[in-house]
Amino acid sequence: MPVQRRLPASLAESESDWRHYLECSTPNGWLIQNNAMTEALVSGKPMYLLHTTKDIDAIRISRQLHVSTGCLVGALYCSPLVNQREGLRPHNLGAYLMRTKPSTRPMVFEVIPDAPIRPKGVDYLHLGAIHLRTYERYQSFLTPAENDQLDHAVLTGLRAAAVFLDVALRNAAGRATPAPEFIDQLSDAVAHVPFLGYLYFEVLSEYLMLHSVTPETKTYAQAGELNNWLYKRLAFAAVDGMDQLFDLARFHPRYHRLVQLIEGMEPALGPGVAEYVRRRLSHLFARTALHPSQDAASVTFLGADLSTLRNVAPGLIGQMVFREIRCMPRYQQLYHCFEKAKALEAWDYWNSEGIPTPFNGTLPKGEIGINPVYPRSAVRVWTAEQDSKGSLHPVEEVSAVFTPHLASWWAPPRQRERRIATADSRVEVALRARSPIPAQRASIDGISA
Repeated sequence: MPVQRRLPASLAESESDWRHYLECSTPNGWLIQNNAMTEALVSGKPMYLLHTTKDIDAIRISRQLHVSTGCLVGALYCSPLVNQREGLRPHNLGAYLMRTKPSTRPMVFEVIPDAPIRPKGVDYLHLGAIHLRTYERYQSFLTPAENDQLDHAVLTGLRAAAVFLDVALRNAAGRATPAPEFIDQLSDAVAHVPFLGYLYFEVLSEYLMLHSVTPETKTYAQAGELNNWLYKRLAFAAVDGMDQLFDLARFHPRYHRLVQLIEGMEPALGPGVAEYVRRRLSHLFARTALHPSQDAASVTFLGADLSTLRNVAPGLIGQMVFREIRCMPRYQQLYHCFEKAKALEAWDYWNSEGIPTPFNGTLPKGEIGINPVYPRSAVRVWTAEQDSKGSLHPVEEVSAVFTPHLASWWAPPRQRERRIATADSRVEVALRARSPIPAQRASIDGISA
C-alpha cells in the first residue's frame, strides 16, 4: 500500500492521483499490488531466494555471509524463486542475472519467517535525508579540507543545475514546460547533480515495466512478475560501458536519443515517453528533494546558500553529499564508517517491523534481500545447479551464517572529466578502467544502485 507521508505544498498531483493512474491506467499496473513476490511475503510460508556470487570458496572458508549496500541499504541482494515440482523457477530478474553473469555461482537461500511478512519496501530515492543526517553525525571523520571540498562540490553542482531544478519544481506545481526542452535540460543537469540520473532511470524503468505489452512482458505478467529485462536493455543501450560499471550518474539521454531508445525497444511507447518523464520526474523530484514543510511553487535554488538548502531540500543535499563522498580518494577508508551507520538503522527498523526479507520498493520488481540480523527466522543456504529448462536445484548445503558486516566494496573515484557534459562516454570508460575495483565483492553481485 502507498506510504502515507507528508508532501510539499502546491504539488499539482497527489500521491493518490499517481497511484490511481499507475495501478488503473497502465496495462501492468495491477502487478503493483498483485504480484508473486509480495504474495509470497504475506503468505508466511518459506521463501526461496536466488543470490549469485563469484566468491563461493571465500564463503565456504570463512563460513560467513556478508551483505551489501546499495538500493537495499544493508541486505543480501537476491531475487525470488518459485518452488515447483520440477525445481525452483527463477524470477525473470534472477534469470537475467544468471544469463548475463556466467562466471558467478548461483546460491539458493531458504528463509523460514516467524510470521507473514509485511510487504514494506525500501525506496532508495527517499534516502537523501538519511544520507545527510549520517554525514552530519560523522562529519568529524573527514578532514577540514575534505569537508570544504565536499561543500564546494555540492554548491558548484547546485548552482550549475539551479535553472533546471527550479523548472522541475514549477512543473511539479502545475507548469507545463515543453517535453523536448525539459528532457534536454534534464540531460544537461545530470552532469552537475548525478542524483537526477537515478531519478531519470527509475522513471523510465517504471514507464517501461508498467506500459509494455510485448509477448515477453505478458508472459512474465501471467507469472505475477514485472519485466526487468526492459530497463536492463535500456541502460546498456543508453550508456557505453554500463555492463562494466553500472553507474546511473552517467544516464542522461537527450530528447531525440530518448525517443529513439524507447521506440527501438517498443515502438508504441516512444510518442508518450517524454511527457511521462516530464510529469513523473518533476513530481518525484519535489517529493524526494524537498522537506515536506516546503512549498514547491515558491522554493528556488537560484542564489540559495548551502546552509539554507540543507533545511529546504535535505533529500537532495543528502543524495549529493552521499555521491560526492563516494568520489573522495579516502572513500575506501570511509566506506564502512558511513554505510554501517545507515545499515544499523535499517536493521533495527526491519527487526521492529518483522521484516526478514526487505525489497526494493520503487516498484515490486523482484529485488529482494535478506536481513542479516533478523532474530526470529531460520535461514539455510545451498549451492545450486541449473537444468536445461532453467530450473535450479540445490546441490550442496553451505555451513555459513549471516554476520552484521558489509561486504568490502566501493566505487572507483569518479573522474572529474565526467562532469563535463560534452565528455565522450568512451573516454569516461577508459578513465574508469585505470581505477581498479577491489576484488572483495563476495556478496554484492547484481547490485543495482
